[in-house]
Amino acid sequence: MQRTRTSAGPSRPAARRVRSVPALVAALAGLTAGAVLTAPAAQAAPPTPPSAAQARSMLAGLTVAGEASMDGYSRNLFPHWLEQGDNCNTREVVLQRDGTGVRTDAECRATSGRWYSAYDGVTLTSASQVDIDHMVPLAEAWRSGARTWSDAKRRSFANNLSAAQLIAVSASSNRSKGDQDPAEWLPRSAYRCVYARSWVWVKHNYAMKVDSAEKSALSGILNRC
Repeated sequence: MQRTRTSAGPSRPAARRVRSVPALVAALAGLTAGAVLTAPAAQAAPPTPPSAAQARSMLAGLTVAGEASMDGYSRNLFPHWLEQGDNCNTREVVLQRDGTGVRTDAECRATSGRWYSAYDGVTLTSASQVDIDHMVPLAEAWRSGARTWSDAKRRSFANNLSAAQLIAVSASSNRSKGDQDPAEWLPRSAYRCVYARSWVWVKHNYAMKVDSAEKSALSGILNRC
C-alpha cells in the first residue's frame, strides 16, 4: 500500500516577547466524542503514557484487522491547529509545552527556545526546524477506523492534548516517519518503549484497529520495556 506523508510545518514568522503556555479553552471538550478524552488545562510537559503492563493490556483489547483503503482520505477531514485561546493555536501550545526557554511574540509565535526531538535525539534551536507530530498519523487513523468518525471526533483527534498524541520533534524525523506504523518505522531505540506505550494509548482511547504486523511489532517492544 502506498503511504502518504504527514507533517506539521513551522508556524507563522517570529518576533519578540515572553509568554507562558496559555490555558486551553474549555470549548475543546466539546470536540470529543464517544470515549475520547477531553483536553486538560495547559500542561508543563507532555502527558505521561501508561506503563508497559497497562499498554500490553490495552493492546490485547484492540481489534486486529487489515487496514482499510485510503479512498476518500484528506488531511482536511482532520481540522488541526485549532485556536486554543490567548492568540495560540494547538501547534503553538505544543511548541511552548515541549520546549525549554521558549519566547513568543504577541501573536504567540515562538521566537526562540530549544526543543529536544525524542525521535532522533537532536536538539533544535529554531521553531522552523520543529514539526508537531501526530503520534498516530492522520492517514494511519483513517485506515484504522477514522473514516467512519464524526467531524467532531476527527477534530478532537487532530488536536488532542490529553493523550500522548502530539509531540514536538525534528522536521526530518517526522518526514522520515511519514504515516507509517511501528511495523514500518520506529524512533531511536532509547525512545521506543515510550513510543509504543504512547501509540497504544492513543489507539485504545479512540478504539482504533491494529493490523497483525503492527500488533506484533508493538508487542515485541512492550515485552522488552
